[in-house]
Amino acid sequence: MSEAERPPGKTTIAPGVLVTIIKAAAVQVDGVSRLAQTPSGVNTLFNRSFEKGVQVHVEENGRVHADIYLILNGEVNLRDTGLKVQKEAELAISKMVGLEVGSVNVHIENVDFPNHPPDEE
Repeated sequence: MSEAERPPGKTTIAPGVLVTIIKAAAVQVDGVSRLAQTPSGVNTLFNRSFEKGVQVHVEENGRVHADIYLILNGEVNLRDTGLKVQKEAELAISKMVGLEVGSVNVHIENVDFPNHPPDEE
């Protein structure tokens, strides 16, 4: 069998790689302060495809679903920043690993406000 006739192999991407890609895409968006804790529960005990701030599920057909938990800066529009994070995560997944994105859910868990001096009376 020649090189041209050889059937293509299979590439497997570990969920942890997807998590790393999504984290990098999320934190580079202006207005993102940091990643938040992912909610814990029975599902996270048996699911290895989550880390602080990101949970990933990959369907049998290769479609990726992600939940991103964030703390945003209080000086930004929360909705617009969430939409930017969604777009950046989708773009990163599709460009870097070539997988189809089913959904990217952004959960804004908290807001960081800058320290303000006390109001003068």
